Amino acid sequence: MKNILFVASEGVPFIKTGGLADVVGSLPKCINREYYDVRVILPKYMCIKPEMKEKMEYVTHFYMDFHWKNEYVGVLKAEVDGVKYYFIDNEMFFGGYGPYSNDALYEIEKFAFFSKAALSILPLINFRPDIIHCHDWQTGLIPVYLKERFQGNEFFRGIKSIMTIHNLKFQGKWSVKEVKEITGLPDYFFTSDKLESFKDANLLKGGIVYADAITTVSQTYAEEIKTEFYGEHLEGLLRAREHDLRGIVNGIDYDDFNPEKDKHIPFPYNAINFRKEKFKNKKALQQELGLEVDEKKMMIGIVSRLTDQKGFDLIAYIMDELCQDDVQIVVLGTGEERYENMFRHFDWKYNNKVSANIYYSEELSHKIYAASDAFLMPSLFEPCGLSQLMALRYGTVPIVRETGGLKDTVEPYNEFESKGTGFSFLNYNAHEMLRTIRYAERIYYDKKREWNKIIDRDMAADFSWKRSADRYTEMYDWLIG
Repeated sequence: MKNILFVASEGVPFIKTGGLADVVGSLPKCINREYYDVRVILPKYMCIKPEMKEKMEYVTHFYMDFHWKNEYVGVLKAEVDGVKYYFIDNEMFFGGYGPYSNDALYEIEKFAFFSKAALSILPLINFRPDIIHCHDWQTGLIPVYLKERFQGNEFFRGIKSIMTIHNLKFQGKWSVKEVKEITGLPDYFFTSDKLESFKDANLLKGGIVYADAITTVSQTYAEEIKTEFYGEHLEGLLRAREHDLRGIVNGIDYDDFNPEKDKHIPFPYNAINFRKEKFKNKKALQQELGLEVDEKKMMIGIVSRLTDQKGFDLIAYIMDELCQDDVQIVVLGTGEERYENMFRHFDWKYNNKVSANIYYSEELSHKIYAASDAFLMPSLFEPCGLSQLMALRYGTVPIVRETGGLKDTVEPYNEFESKGTGFSFLNYNAHEMLRTIRYAERIYYDKKREWNKIIDRDMAADFSWKRSADRYTEMYDWLIG
């Protein structure tokens, strides 16, 4: 039996702000329990829902030397879906209204404490991992601490670490002087080949330097981050460590996202009967949102954070032109004010064609995946992306830009060989995107049988967590030897 420990700042079903929580919540459940004992350590945030806190039971507590003080470390545990979770309790660090704050220095202190505490509790819970799997900058100090103060303790010797980068943009940076004081690490660690980066200390960089293996959330993103455009000033380091770097695409929960059993949609359907059933969801949504009710009209869905990263400047540029076509556009999400207002404007201008829903609703998101014919995702960069995987699962044809996980999961349609699962364009260019949307429209309206064959391939694709788990276990075996 091999022991694997996940350490992260969030995880479903306890706390979630983004895709990281889905990975931490879903992956341990899918790893073969005959060979691996996978456990998870999370912070015990005050803002965790009461019904989830009720599942936790007290294990122990102690005081840990941290930042010139003795800090309280409480340890709790819970079990969900057969996975053991441990929680680190300290109200000063984890007592806010949300898991994160806007105070960068406080966040660094909080997660430095969390990283040191996560290692310190292991002998007390009697769990010695073969591998500690760290997620994002919040746990970047774990591989560093493991090679530093914990090396003197026999218990920790030989434990391997993996650093998974979910989004390279967020790195945990602050001045060397203050980070040195908080972490208690000696000067030796704050040089340009270790934690120092452009005169600042960088926690993610520390994790990348000291981890035994590095992963990110798609093969293409693993290549992209070695270049200047995507590398966020760490491309040189990632090139130096490219033999230890691999990309593994995230999955989605095939029970949560299942058009045959989805409680949120009015007309369930599957890969066999979608030709007769899927369009009923479209008519129901058209009616609900006040769009022209017409099952033959092509509906394009967008469920997203409304930010630059997601390509909304391209959409803003061609929206008037696109609305001249025989299409309907349904948008759900919140984000930057200019994009929220842009969609509100087009909803007002083309009322029977555009529906802007500037809020977030789990139920409406499922209805959009089920009702739409196509799903638009023209991201500037996309480490993995989950929305295109959900669209494929619901037989909603993705239209994407060829970047990161979008390139790895959506095969471009080839009408001569009748292959492919979606439509894609290469350059970050509004009219190249518009041409691709119009090509998709042409296939939808003029070659309906071909369109339905694309849906057949979409619904047969496998992007379940089981598939990702197999790739991770390969890596674990390679690392443990």
